[in-house]
Amino acid sequence: MYGLLDATGMVAAFLTTMAFLPQVRQTWRSGSTADLNLGMLLTLSLGVALWLIYGIGTGQLPVILANGATLLLVAVLLGLKLRDVLTRAGTGAGVFPK
Repeated sequence: MYGLLDATGMVAAFLTTMAFLPQVRQTWRSGSTADLNLGMLLTLSLGVALWLIYGIGTGQLPVILANGATLLLVAVLLGLKLRDVLTRAGTGAGVFPK
């Protein structure tokens, strides 16, 4: 049975995960990842994946749900960013713009 602390964790998990949704929606609609930093997305993805592993290992449902959902949202942003970086590299524009 869940107590107040577990409910607090679930609300926190929901809010922090949903914080990424506006960015994913905006990036998807605009088709532009120019303002997203690749290093930040890679680091965040790794950190969230490690939190997910930790949550699974400790059996903490709020940690598992939050980081599983967040990893999916960040993976969308990372995929869009990598697509743009690789497209620029293929056109000779360079991977790292000036």
